[in-house]
Amino acid sequence: MTPTRFERIKQMLVQRQTDLTVLMEEVHKPHNVAALIRSCDAVGIHEAHVVWNQNYSLRVGTSLGAHHWVGMHEHSDIRSAVTHLKDQGMQVLVTHLSDQAVDFRQVDYTAPTAIILGQEKFGATDEAIALADKEIIVPMVGMTVSLNVSVAAAVILYEAQRQREAAGMYETMSLSQIEYQRQLFAGGYPHLYKQCCKLGLALPRINEQGDIEADDVWWSAVRQSPKNTTGTLTS
Repeated sequence: MTPTRFERIKQMLVQRQTDLTVLMEEVHKPHNVAALIRSCDAVGIHEAHVVWNQNYSLRVGTSLGAHHWVGMHEHSDIRSAVTHLKDQGMQVLVTHLSDQAVDFRQVDYTAPTAIILGQEKFGATDEAIALADKEIIVPMVGMTVSLNVSVAAAVILYEAQRQREAAGMYETMSLSQIEYQRQLFAGGYPHLYKQCCKLGLALPRINEQGDIEADDVWWSAVRQSPKNTTGTLTS
């Protein structure tokens, strides 16, 4: 890991927003999912949530290989997903065109927030709408009544970023030290990280210079692995 990459990863991790997320409800087109995850990464979301049936999950999962920085938490159904988010103290918003919906810019996104994004053709389900705390819309003045789901998500997320940046929420890290270290290792030494996961090895500490700190037992286990691709390492 070069010093430049190490500093970039550290800066990114400090700005991660652990209490801002999206919940994709049966959003299944690979290009939409990929675009959504890119937007999540761009505004500092640490983990996204999805409700997929099995077929969609298998199809879409293969399109996410390049998105190493945003975790994907799968839920079996919308009720358990929303319950999980509310248990974390999040307000749950849902994009839905209705008389009850408010302009997305009227929401306080400095509060812990999850945004439900519905399926491309039919939008959010009735159950998702009922479970949400508030319905939001992106105002439209043209002939179309809605944006592409990934575009709508980007618009809403950048309003959330604007509010949070103004509140100084990108200046203090909210990740735990354990997760911070995991991400440093996974991002700086991806091949070794995969080996550790495969072999069941404890993850080493990354020091202030970006080097791996581990004992001889750990290094021996890594070096004996037939698929070891270490690059430049310091023991």
